[in-house]
Amino acid sequence: MNQHHQHLLQLTYIRSLLLFVLCAMVVFAVMVLHLHPNIAMTGLSLSALFAVNLMTGLRLHSNWPVLHPEFFSQLCADAILYSSLLYQFGGATNPFISILLIPLIITASTLPLLYTLAMSLFVSGLYTSLLYHHVSLVELSARHQHSVIQLFDLHITGMWLSFILSVALISVFIVRMQRSLRQGEHKLQQAREKSIQDQQLLALATMAAGTAHELGTPLSTLRIVLKDLELDHPELKDDIELMQQQVDLCANRLKALTQSIANNEDTPQPITQFMNELLSTWQLQRPHAEFDFVPPHKDPIPWVNSNVSLRQALLNLLNNAADASSAPIHLALDWDTRSIWLKIQDQGPGLTPEQMQTLGKPFVTTKGGLGIGLFLTTSTLASQKGDVRLYNHPQGGTLTEVRLAIHPIKKA
Repeated sequence: MNQHHQHLLQLTYIRSLLLFVLCAMVVFAVMVLHLHPNIAMTGLSLSALFAVNLMTGLRLHSNWPVLHPEFFSQLCADAILYSSLLYQFGGATNPFISILLIPLIITASTLPLLYTLAMSLFVSGLYTSLLYHHVSLVELSARHQHSVIQLFDLHITGMWLSFILSVALISVFIVRMQRSLRQGEHKLQQAREKSIQDQQLLALATMAAGTAHELGTPLSTLRIVLKDLELDHPELKDDIELMQQQVDLCANRLKALTQSIANNEDTPQPITQFMNELLSTWQLQRPHAEFDFVPPHKDPIPWVNSNVSLRQALLNLLNNAADASSAPIHLALDWDTRSIWLKIQDQGPGLTPEQMQTLGKPFVTTKGGLGIGLFLTTSTLASQKGDVRLYNHPQGGTLTEVRLAIHPIKKA
């Protein structure tokens, strides 16, 4: 939906309100003021305004974009129909002549300068023509029935009502238009941030792939050198074996990284089973880390889309908590009908205000690393309709709150 689509929708609301007000004013003029307009022409003008509004409402149901010329022609039609009604009720002498300002103000607020200049000339021409061509509100033969003071009071009252109506309509439209502009700017900002994040992720992925490829050659060289050293220096056998183990560990880690990327497929699992497997894997990596975790006993148990990326993202958060403090980590799991919530509370020093503002951005770290772990975790969770937030816990330490989307089909 483009911007003028919203503007045209707001215009239909304004027309609907004006139709009600104009009909009420016509009835007031005929029944109370005893004026005698051409009922057929007045009814035709009101019917035309209603028909234009109805066709506009139907047009808004299509997916065609509303371009500048179409929106401008809609405003010109409004100005013509307002002028036809004013023609029946005194033309430029009618206190509601300022209604012609509405199409001009909307044009100036929504369309380029050229259209504003064209609308200015158009409404000025209509106003000028209504000065000389109109049906008088009061016939000359009947003027003895109205004193000058009564006519002046009537005109002032009408001008006041016209001003209040114009202010209300213009204010409503401008407020709605500004709200639409703010929403559009917010969506544009989100799209821009998403694009920047995607570019950063692509750069990291490219760098990781290149680094993994480049490390293969030096690791192979180290294996050969270590074998030669083992033959030439038997007294260093234990140290050389330790170095060979570390080289093999690096090579196996690179191989596992490649395989995990190739096999990163979603496998729906009950959240309790997923958490048990995750914590078992984490305990193998961090055997000295202590934690307490008791899953909630309530049914039904939701399912989650399990994959390598999600497991690695949560492992990053658990490792961060373990790095923050050697004290036991408190884990809490809960869920509702739409989301799964995992809370990780460590006993570390917490976060400073500066850290809270920059966490989740690439190459920003609080522990001397590369600063990409939390960034990759945030991006991974966002791609799976989840998110992560970090807070300072009132009792000390950092509280990490993870929200995961529930698998829409399977439940246990």
